[in-house]
Amino acid sequence: MKLRRFLLRYYPPGIILEYEKRGELRTKSIDLLDLSPETDPEQLVAEIQISEPLITDSRVEQVKQLILRLQQKQAQQEHHPFYLFKVLQTHLLPLTNVAFNKSGSSFITGSYDRTCRMWDTASGKELHVLEGHRNVVYAISFNNPFGDKIATGSFDKTCKLWSAETGKCYHTFRGHTAEIVCLAFNPQSTLVATGSMDTTAKLWDVETGKEVATLTGHTAEVIALSFNTVGDQLVTGSFDHTVSLWHVASGRRVHTLIGHRGEITNVQWNWDCSLIVSGSMDKTCKVWEATYGKCVANLSGHEGEVLDVCFDYTGQLIATASADGTARVYSAATYQCLAKLEGHEGEISKVCFSPQGGRVLTASSDRTVRLWDVQSGVCLQTLEGHTDEIFSSAFNYEGDTIITGSKDNTCRIWR
Repeated sequence: MKLRRFLLRYYPPGIILEYEKRGELRTKSIDLLDLSPETDPEQLVAEIQISEPLITDSRVEQVKQLILRLQQKQAQQEHHPFYLFKVLQTHLLPLTNVAFNKSGSSFITGSYDRTCRMWDTASGKELHVLEGHRNVVYAISFNNPFGDKIATGSFDKTCKLWSAETGKCYHTFRGHTAEIVCLAFNPQSTLVATGSMDTTAKLWDVETGKEVATLTGHTAEVIALSFNTVGDQLVTGSFDHTVSLWHVASGRRVHTLIGHRGEITNVQWNWDCSLIVSGSMDKTCKVWEATYGKCVANLSGHEGEVLDVCFDYTGQLIATASADGTARVYSAATYQCLAKLEGHEGEISKVCFSPQGGRVLTASSDRTVRLWDVQSGVCLQTLEGHTDEIFSSAFNYEGDTIITGSKDNTCRIWR
């Protein structure tokens, strides 16, 4: 094995090793999820050397410098306020979703007008109109980190794969017998997973456009799905109150996670693939140990349905959003509620962490988006201006730009 070069990953912090083995170029990552500005770089390098043979003595100083760069990035404060940069009259009908590419240079919007549109973030210019669906474009995604393809899932029961460069449609995935409501690319960008109201999820080959597997077992619509970081497992959440864990290569169901008493609203992995979090209409959020499919925590306290749930990039925090108008932040280690985010005047449908992890973004039916401090639970800023409920909001990778999508047919860029 011969080490070629290092690549830096800021969120979550890590160092990617590009190396050659038997003439083939490969990569592996050293995850530094517990890194903080206080970590001793020399001690950390010594620990890395013990477990990673590619880090020879001649590379020690280089790795130390990379760790210092990661620490400098962490020390940058997330204190800048966001200002409205542009209002985009994006669609003829309400938006369903918004999503950034990895770099944040462009983003996509899906709509009830049956199109998906791609936009340049810096100028607000429309780059492509992805036309061809015959019903609502509901689920949308870039194939991050590559960002050269877009998948769109529609109420017309099909999923389409597009070129982000040209806007050309590569494939139309046909096979579902009801609306497609969620989708995701695997990390390698070789597969697309789709979830449907027909109670199944399907895996599709990005290259050939062929169906690879149908994941059957749920008894109600599959509302959420997510690949793990490695890409060898998929988790699905359903209105049948259960979460299922699937082995991607075989299409076999590994575990059924039973315990919720209401419809699942979202499911997500933590970064190291050890935990799964699920939110439910039963007003709770559950944390599951992935290897054995056991429930390890029941996060209660909300007085309304939990409509969204997510981990931060390092997998150390969990945020929940509820119909009761509040959001909460929990520790993924102790499962204690660290902060209760109160101030919205309507239900919160979306929640996400900033890439740095110190802020939480919430989108609400009260027509505002709020930015919160994770530690104190204090509302730092209210982003106002939309004239109808906000369905979707997202940070770019750097955490210095926010997009919001609303039922008022507009999308706003905040910087």
